[in-house]
Amino acid sequence: MGYISPSIVAYIVAFVLPVVLATDTAPIPEVRAQIPQWFKTNVAPYSQRKGTLDPALDAAEAARIIVTVNQKGGANFKSINEAIKSIPIGNKKRVIIKLAPGIYTEKVTVDVGRPFVTLLGQPGSQTVLTYHGTAAQFGTVESATLIVWSDYFMAANLIIKNTSPMPKPGSQGQALAMRINGDYAAFYTCSFYGFQDTLCDDRGNHFFKDCYIEGTYDFIFGRGASLYLVSLNHYYIYLLTYNKCMSKTFNEYVFVYKSIRTRNCTLLETD
Repeated sequence: MGYISPSIVAYIVAFVLPVVLATDTAPIPEVRAQIPQWFKTNVAPYSQRKGTLDPALDAAEAARIIVTVNQKGGANFKSINEAIKSIPIGNKKRVIIKLAPGIYTEKVTVDVGRPFVTLLGQPGSQTVLTYHGTAAQFGTVESATLIVWSDYFMAANLIIKNTSPMPKPGSQGQALAMRINGDYAAFYTCSFYGFQDTLCDDRGNHFFKDCYIEGTYDFIFGRGASLYLVSLNHYYIYLLTYNKCMSKTFNEYVFVYKSIRTRNCTLLETD
């Protein structure tokens, strides 16, 4: 595989999730079996990184708060949208939204004025965010079940779906699971499901670890500079494009030790 610089990885930190910290002097190993040790060496919890991060991020982590969501009650909120809207515009604290297992049928947007948000599902449980938005209803990039405009966003242990049915040939069938538009985002053990245009990796620096992405056409697209590490990408696809979301601009996707499963598929980079 050769030398792969991880310098595009965002510098992220969160409660119970590690800071992603890597430089050009710490290349990703060529041997897959060495990845766990590389990750352990280059990742540390906030308690070990305090005072070394970007000042705004350091301050946010030091003042972190936790809110809970459970549709059945007994939590701070019954919906993800309620929890998001409770965060003040101009937020400067890490807000960890802990989600009880369940299926949340919501269309969620994290506004640009609400940075430092973490959506945290329970490991090993089914925590699903789902909606059925389509391009015909909202426009392509606004059809996403989850839209993130803010910086320093994180998600872990989530399943994010667009359940709009497979489009008919010639129809306006784009239906996104997620659009990530903020900078310095990280996703751990998340799954993204859709048919056409599943994941709009729109812009900014993003890190995906052990994530599963499934779709049919243009299912990873956009202008982001992102690292997909040790991820199982299970595709029933026709085409993977790198520049499908709006105008021509810089984009860079790096897939490391991924497993791509395809059927009747061609992988291309397009203008």
